[in-house]
Amino acid sequence: MLENFWFNVEYGLNHVLDFNGYDHILFLIVLTVPYVFKDWKRVLILVSMFTAGHTLSLVLATYDIVSVNGKLVEFLILLTILIVALYNVFTTGKKAKEQKAGVLFFSALFFGLIHGLGFAREFKMFIGRGEHKLATLLEFALGIELAQIIIVFVVLFFGFFGQVIFRFSKRDWVMILSAIVIGLLLPMLIKTDLFL
Repeated sequence: MLENFWFNVEYGLNHVLDFNGYDHILFLIVLTVPYVFKDWKRVLILVSMFTAGHTLSLVLATYDIVSVNGKLVEFLILLTILIVALYNVFTTGKKAKEQKAGVLFFSALFFGLIHGLGFAREFKMFIGRGEHKLATLLEFALGIELAQIIIVFVVLFFGFFGQVIFRFSKRDWVMILSAIVIGLLLPMLIKTDLFL
């Protein structure tokens, strides 16, 4: 029982920390980069809302309540990352993070729904016809949440390091990282099947 629990948690960890499919990591980078360590509660809520959305879409797909075109979802995942990166670029230095927290949390939940749909087919194959689908889903979600917290901590640490040691202004740090993510995303968006 404990082996199955850890196996499912580890599967969630590996899903997020997989550098071959680094779109999840890019999303977490642009979601976290506007914040510093003292904002950890807000960041944790944002990440948890994303996990909730991700898990909800997996539940809907696992129980065959919803099915979406994989090519469209792949495009939408990249688009959500681009939206958050552009939001960072246009709002950095404008105290936007203190405003409209509900909109940010809802957006993280909605983007989580989209990202979960992108993984639904693979997850359905992983879960198979097992009797304990819901337990497996929750254990997998725990792994996702733990991996996301690790990435958030790393992004906050590098943000602290860059701003304190290398004296980047917070605005420059957010702009640089968001621009790098945008630069990585644009070729990925163009190469999606929707444009071919």
